Amino acid sequence: MNTLGYFEIQSSNPEREIDFYATVFDWSFDRDESVPIEYYRLIGAGVQGALLKRPVKVPPKEHGTNAFTCSFQVKNFDKTAQTILDKGGQVAMPKFAIPGRCWQGYFLDADQNVFGIFEMDEDAF
Repeated sequence: MNTLGYFEIQSSNPEREIDFYATVFDWSFDRDESVPIEYYRLIGAGVQGALLKRPVKVPPKEHGTNAFTCSFQVKNFDKTAQTILDKGGQVAMPKFAIPGRCWQGYFLDADQNVFGIFEMDEDAF
């Protein structure tokens, strides 16, 4: 039962991050006016989530994260990584093997949110 049930992405520029995640993961978002802050619900991603207007300043670079970091399984690590970079994302930790399991890497969106992607590959070394 202890599976990821919901996540939120904070953004100082929600339109920019909505465009970023829509392009990278083919996600869509709907504004939820019933929430008393600028809040966009994630639609059709297979997991419940949202993107919200960041309520405080962006943490300084090189200070790590103060949150859970979610990783998303993708079909093709290299193709997805290139799409992330093309949309203005940055590499936080380059692609590496988890031997016998997958290829993993971490990235930053334009608002310095860290997220991971991984491609399953039993031959990873």
